[in-house]
Formats: sequence, C-alpha cells, structure tokens
Amino acid sequence: DQRETATVSDLWEVLANNFPEFVTAWFVTLRLCLISFAIAMGAGLLIAAFRISPLRPLRAIGTLYVETFRNTPLLVLLIVAFAGLRRAGIPLDQWSAATASLGLYTGAYIAEAVRSGVFAVGKGQIEAGLSLGLSYRRTISKVVLPQAIRTVIPPIGNIAIAMIKNSAIIGGSIIALTDLMKFGRNLQNANAKTTATFFWVAVGYLLVTIPATYIVKALEKRLAVRR
Repeated sequence: DQRETATVSDLWEVLANNFPEFVTAWFVTLRLCLISFAIAMGAGLLIAAFRISPLRPLRAIGTLYVETFRNTPLLVLLIVAFAGLRRAGIPLDQWSAATASLGLYTGAYIAEAVRSGVFAVGKGQIEAGLSLGLSYRRTISKVVLPQAIRTVIPPIGNIAIAMIKNSAIIGGSIIALTDLMKFGRNLQNANAKTTATFFWVAVGYLLVTIPATYIVKALEKRLAVRR
C-alpha cells in the first residue's frame, strides 16, 4: 500500500531529521518528572502525617491542602505559579513553577494514598508504639509509615504514571519548557506532519512510563507484605 509506505517513510524522516532535539526534549521530560515526583513524595508524606495527626489544626491544614490541590486543575496551578506569582512580585523561573505545580498537585493524591495505607496498618500499631514510650511523631515515622508504604506502592505507582502523563500539560501551557509535548507542538508547526510528529512524542512518553511501571512492579514484589 503506497499510503502506508509513505507514512512509514514520514515517520523515519521526522525522527532522523530531529533526533538530537527529540533526545533533548526527552531528557527535559525525564528530569521534570523526577524532580516533581520527589516534591510530590515529600509533600505527600508530610500532609499524610498531618491528616492522621491527633492535633485538629494539623488535620485542618492537611485537609485544606488535599481539597485545594485535588480540586484545582493543574493548568490553573501552572498559570498561578508562573504568571500570578510573578505579578504579585514573587517571580518563579520556568523549572520552579513547573516542578512545584506538578509536584504539589501530585502530592495531594499521594497523601491520600499514604493515609489509606496508614489506616490499613491498624490503630493497635500506634498504641503499641506509644505504650513503648515513643512520641507520636516517632511512632508514625518509625512504626506506621514503613508498614504503610509497603501497602501503598501499587497506588503510588499508578499516581506516578498519571503524573508523567500530566506533565504533558506543561508543554502546552504558558511555561515554555521544551519537553516532549512542546517539542512536538513546535515541530508540527514547522513541518505540518502531525501524525508522524506526535507518534514519536507518544513513543517518548512510553519510554518514561514503561520503565516506571517495571520499577513499581519490582518494588511491589520485593517489598510485598507477606500474609
């Protein structure tokens, strides 16, 4: 089929002519996702601790954070972080605005996943830690969280995969990071080969999500709770 042959030819032509730019954009996306996930894990663990705290003010802060970030579109957060704060006299560079927005947004979902894992551990574990003379903070960090994390690896893995896909919103927003999506949009405007261009953009995202999936499966198998 001549049309199919031409399409395959277009695919290889687009990749061959733009391979260095594609690799650069792929590494931008990878770096963006790694930094954002580190922020998300830090924020998620902290907010989860707030959510299960016996102190009402901390629980209120945790609830406010989760409800705010889970119910605000990521694109709105990006606009506020990059344009809104800049107008308020708090300028953030592109990387800070992008990673903070994506990380804090994802952190709300991680917090809820960890909170569910903590409740799965059982109150008896907390009571046992407190009865041994541990403070509440040390009981949570040394007794409860290590057990909870092992039970929430699958949902956190799913959240990480969703975060990688959500990162595509950044390339289409006012934040001009040249990630895979921005690379695809720029190239499509230049060559008008939409199908061939975004085929390779999709491949680029798969090269991030598929290894992440296998890493999660390996961690789940290694740290699985034996019942």
